[in-house]
Amino acid sequence: MTDADHTSDEGIVEDQNAAPWLTPGVGAVAAASFFSDSGHEVTTSVLPAFLTSTLGASAAALGVIDGISDALTGVMKLIGGPLANEPHGRARTASCGYLGTAVATGAIGAAITVWQVGVLRAIAWLSRGLRSPARDALLASLTPTTAHGRAFGLERAGDNLGAVAGPLLAAGLVTWVGVRPALYLAAVPGLFAAIAIMVAARQSRRSGHTAVGSSPRRLELRALRDAGLLRALAPVLLFEFGNLATTLLILRATQLLTSQHRSVTTATSVAILIYAGHNVIATLASLVAGRWYDRAGPRVVFATGAAVYVIAYGAFSIGAHNAIAVAVAFAVAGAGIGLAEPTESAVVAQLLPDRLRGSGFGVLGAVQATGDVVATVVAGLLYTLVSPAVAFGYAAVWMLAATIASMALRGSANQPPRDG
Repeated sequence: MTDADHTSDEGIVEDQNAAPWLTPGVGAVAAASFFSDSGHEVTTSVLPAFLTSTLGASAAALGVIDGISDALTGVMKLIGGPLANEPHGRARTASCGYLGTAVATGAIGAAITVWQVGVLRAIAWLSRGLRSPARDALLASLTPTTAHGRAFGLERAGDNLGAVAGPLLAAGLVTWVGVRPALYLAAVPGLFAAIAIMVAARQSRRSGHTAVGSSPRRLELRALRDAGLLRALAPVLLFEFGNLATTLLILRATQLLTSQHRSVTTATSVAILIYAGHNVIATLASLVAGRWYDRAGPRVVFATGAAVYVIAYGAFSIGAHNAIAVAVAFAVAGAGIGLAEPTESAVVAQLLPDRLRGSGFGVLGAVQATGDVVATVVAGLLYTLVSPAVAFGYAAVWMLAATIASMALRGSANQPPRDG
């Protein structure tokens, strides 16, 4: 980076530090996350019934479709990162990504074969991966350096709240209009999300809080390493190696809640309600994490998030056949993810200059996706071949390692200390 770039970035920091953080642009990004997650959670909730009952597919088909889609999301985050380095490019990428997710998600309702569902789901998830680095870079450019924690906490809270609203909306739509129409209507929240991100992009152009200078359109790993990103991602990777898919938690909860007095169907319903509570806790924890991060820095917030996961997985490993115990374990896991996710994003935003943030968020997304796939596959095998206790114990070990490694995290050198 040239001296001019440094001067420009420092000027941006000074200007932003004097500005309010909760602007219409920041609120629009959070709204986009809420609406988009609500829409695709409708599809996620309805898709199993649509594939197996309407199209006559097997459960294996659902697993293949979701697995491929999740892998494509991780790849597209890495590809989309450099595209989000340039301010105007990130606005276009984010807008197109949200619109593509909405259209492809709604189009699943028109599918008449399993392969069509797979293609449309893949397109939706490709768009989702492409837009993520652009959205995060856009949010970072809209926010004062001293408020990155609160901004990303608000964005994650919107996403987690969408995970509460989506399944509830899905249940109501299926009862009211049926499975296929519910899939069509899942596009509506996604379109609202696309409109919201366009509002945020317009706010970013008006604010002018973007660095002047060349923005690389390719992944510059050396520049990211020199900025300290690769070192900071080490504890994140450890955390993601232990970050199990919530479907595995729901399965464990269902099995623990099934008894002579509670059928599998009833246990599943209770587990899903408990999962909704998990997302509520994650929403609240994200807001707490943002304010805590801005006051104390990333280490203590991230370490706490990983540490409470150790407690949650310990509870799932012990396996008490009690609804309250299961609900507490789920709630603690919700607190863990709510604390960790905003911290990961805020660290990237503060370590990197604006011209490299897109690439940084792309690498972060790839690390998260890789770790999550490894965690779920390995834990799933341990769950099936050995025991649930061993599977959750395995994940807890990774979270303990992440807690210890969190000392590698640091915030922005430009961020002034805040009074407690």
